[in-house]
Amino acid sequence: MRLDVETLLGAYRQGAFPMAEGGDVRFYTADPRGVLPLHDGPGGFHVPRTLRQVCRRGAFEIRVNTSFRAVMTACGDRTRTWISPELVEAFCELHARGHAHSVEAWQNGELAGGLYGVSLGAAFSGESMFHVVPDASKVAMVALVERLRSRGFELLDAQTCNANMKRFGCVEIPHAEYMGRLRNAMGKRCEFG
Repeated sequence: MRLDVETLLGAYRQGAFPMAEGGDVRFYTADPRGVLPLHDGPGGFHVPRTLRQVCRRGAFEIRVNTSFRAVMTACGDRTRTWISPELVEAFCELHARGHAHSVEAWQNGELAGGLYGVSLGAAFSGESMFHVVPDASKVAMVALVERLRSRGFELLDAQTCNANMKRFGCVEIPHAEYMGRLRNAMGKRCEFG
């Protein structure tokens, strides 16, 4: 299968996401699916108290879409990674077409952490995050949620619900429910920009 923009967008529309293993790119789904609620209050997105303090201190400058390739490359810069050079190139093309985005935390003029993902309508699929300075990726996550809320997004897909995501309020839902939410969100127009 050729990894191009249309293939990637088609996969996301069907609830699948790509991962490279052993040099081959394969598409996966998760059941149950991890989602981060975008609303405040009980059962909503939760910012731990100590992280709220870090955000208030303004330790990081948040930028959006200024260093997409650097963020994605840094996310894949680990001993075991699912991000191949082929995926980096395909996602950079997706970024150039306005569907892939990065939220970056900068400190003293250096990229300290960030995340990237894919937007379709009012849905955002988070792909990966990294940090070289403690809390940088978490601050980027908070900034992402604020951005999605302010632009009317309805779905933040975390793919799987790990311990780190649970601290932010991530919940697991059945794949069928996820697909219903995804179809509904894709039918709306939102600009991540």
